[in-house]
Amino acid sequence: MNPFKETAMDTMRMIKNFHEIYPRPYEKREVDPYTRTRVILMCGTEFEANWFSHQMARHTDDRDLLRELALTRYIEKQQQQKIALLKPRDESVLEHTIGYEQLAVDLTAELAKRERDCNVKKALDFALLEDFDHLYRYADLLEMTEGVRAERLVGKYTEIMPARPTVAHHRFPKDNVKRHIDSKCADIATVLHTMIITAAEQQTMNFYMNVSNAATSDISRRLYEEIALVEEEHVTQYESLMDPNASWLEMLLLHEYCECYLYWSCYMTETDCYIKALWEEYLTFEIGHLHKAAELLKKYEKKDVCEVIPNPEFPEPLSLHSNIDYVRDILASTVQYTSDREDYKRVEDLTGDADFYRFQGILIPSVKIAPSHEVIEKFIERRGEDYRYETAPNPIPALRDRRSDNTDVGRVAGAAPSTDFKCNTKPE
Repeated sequence: MNPFKETAMDTMRMIKNFHEIYPRPYEKREVDPYTRTRVILMCGTEFEANWFSHQMARHTDDRDLLRELALTRYIEKQQQQKIALLKPRDESVLEHTIGYEQLAVDLTAELAKRERDCNVKKALDFALLEDFDHLYRYADLLEMTEGVRAERLVGKYTEIMPARPTVAHHRFPKDNVKRHIDSKCADIATVLHTMIITAAEQQTMNFYMNVSNAATSDISRRLYEEIALVEEEHVTQYESLMDPNASWLEMLLLHEYCECYLYWSCYMTETDCYIKALWEEYLTFEIGHLHKAAELLKKYEKKDVCEVIPNPEFPEPLSLHSNIDYVRDILASTVQYTSDREDYKRVEDLTGDADFYRFQGILIPSVKIAPSHEVIEKFIERRGEDYRYETAPNPIPALRDRRSDNTDVGRVAGAAPSTDFKCNTKPE
C-alpha cells in the first residue's frame, strides 16, 4: 500500500463529539492478548506523535504552521484518548503492565527478526532480554499480590522466566547512546523500526513513572520505580538510533507515515471486529494527516515526499505473535553482554574500572536493596519457588534454579556463557 496514493479525508470530518470518542472497552477475560498489546502500541504511537508536535511547535514562530500543527494535534489527541479508554476499568494496573511487557517482548523480537541494519538489530536484541526479565518480575508480583497467573494474560504465547536479571540492567547513562541511522539512505523498514520501538518504550517508561506512586504497596511502588529507570535507559538507546539530522518537517512527515503504517498493520492483523473498525477509521484519518504533512513540507522546505521517503510502499504488515524460539536463541547467545558506549561487551571483557561497575556500585551497593530482586526473594520465601511459565528449561543453566534469584548473570564474569550478536545480513 502507498498511502500517498489514497484519498485524503477532509480534516473537519475527523473531529468527533464526546459520545463518539468514548469507546466500548474490551473484555479483559476474553480479549486476545495481541489485541491488548496493539491497543498499548497505538496509544504510545499517538502519544509520541502528539508530543513531537508539541516540541515542534516550541521551535517555530510561524503562526500559520502552528495553527496547522494545533489542528492535527487535537484530532490525534482525541484518537489517543479513545484508544487508551479501550482498557476496561476492572483491569488492574499490574494486569495492564503484563500487556506492556508482552508487547515489549514480542514487538522487539519481531522488529529484530526483520531488521537488516546490524547496529539497530543489536540494540533490539540487547533490550529484548531486559524487557523479557521485566515480564518475569511483574508476573511474580502479580501472582503474589493479586493471585493472577500472568500466563493466562499472555495466552501462553510468551514465556515467563528470568533472563538477564534486572539488577544487571543499570548502566552508566553515557553507555546507552548508540550510532544513529541516516533516514535518507536507510531502508524505510529500518526508519520505521527505530520510530516504532522508541514510541513503544517511551510509552512504557511514562506509564511506569505515572503509576508508581499509585501502587498499593511499597514493594510494588519500588519495582515500578526501578524498572521505570531501566525504561529511561531503553528510550535513550532507541531514540539515539533515529536520524537527528532530519528537519522538523521531514520528521513530521515520517511520524505521520509511521502512524499510517501501524494503523494499516493493526487493521490487517486485528481479530476483534469492533477494534478492527477503529483501526480502519484511524488509518483514514492518518492518511489525511500524512497528506497535510507533505503539503507543509512542500510549502516550507520546497521538498517532495520522494526526497524523504524514496519508496513509500509499506513493508509487510507488522504482526504481533509468539516469538518463543527467537527469544530463547537471543537469551542463549547474549545474556552476558552489557552496553559499552556505542557497542556491547561481555562483562568478562570489561576492565575493573569500567563505568558499568562504578555505576553499579553507586546505585546498587548491595543487591538486597534492588526491588526486582526483593520481589522474587519474597515470592520464593512464601511459596518455596518462583512463578514461571516455561515450555522447556531455561537456556541458561544458571537461571534454572527456581528456589534462588540469580543476580550474577550479566554482572559477574563467568556467570553464564555467551557467544555474540547475530546480524540478519553480512556487513557490506
